[in-house]
Amino acid sequence: CSGLFHVAADYRLWAPDPGPMFRANVDGTRMLLLAARDARVERIVYTSSVAALGVLPGDAVADEKTPVTFADMIGPYKQSKFLAEATVRKLVEDEGLPVVIVNPSTPIGPRDIKPTPTGRLIVEAAAGRMPAYVETGLNVAHVDDVAEGHLLAFEKGRVGERYILGGENMSLQAILSAVAEAAGRRAPKLKIPHGAILPIAYAAEAWARISGGEPFATVDGVRMARKKMYFSHAKAAHDLGYAPRPAGQALADAVRWFKDHGYLG
Repeated sequence: CSGLFHVAADYRLWAPDPGPMFRANVDGTRMLLLAARDARVERIVYTSSVAALGVLPGDAVADEKTPVTFADMIGPYKQSKFLAEATVRKLVEDEGLPVVIVNPSTPIGPRDIKPTPTGRLIVEAAAGRMPAYVETGLNVAHVDDVAEGHLLAFEKGRVGERYILGGENMSLQAILSAVAEAAGRRAPKLKIPHGAILPIAYAAEAWARISGGEPFATVDGVRMARKKMYFSHAKAAHDLGYAPRPAGQALADAVRWFKDHGYLG
């Protein structure tokens, strides 16, 4: 086998039992890469996440070199991706594995079948079921551009390096406004303080444990929202030729796909 893309992960912002997530994201990654070593795979792209990177205060934009420690990781998903990437780096150093690391930001677009936590945000907003929002920000990238970024990393990336595959930095309010416009709805106007929604998130998680469903708000999600996840993809643009399209197209394409496939009710 000449090439391997390890893109799979357990991506949830709420995990009552985080054990399976760590086994999938950390242990699974290690076992797969060791198998790739034994099979003498010539080139590997490992899909990490900006969740494993450091963020900066305010509207400042982080990059691949922004300082970060495990203590900065909020919740099992970020913790597991941080440890998984550290595992990959150690295997590159100790075993000489030919791995290029990519860190997608917030991929949005068509074909989000499950949907992912990000996709659920788009669905709820497009269906008019999100009357309020909290102040935060995300880096939005079209999922097709992120996919192309993986191919570029395979072809041009340097072994042991990480590349952010991002798009545009947008406030959550701007994201919801773009989704509302694409869906033909009014954008939410009510901004809720982080401190006010935290007790609601605790209650939502408690009810989810009883009912067996998914909480509509999570404690980790509220805690993460206190810092905007703004990132630069300048390194990927310079080294790989990565050129993402406007974030508005990603949001519009996502709304159209969810609508066409019956997700909006």
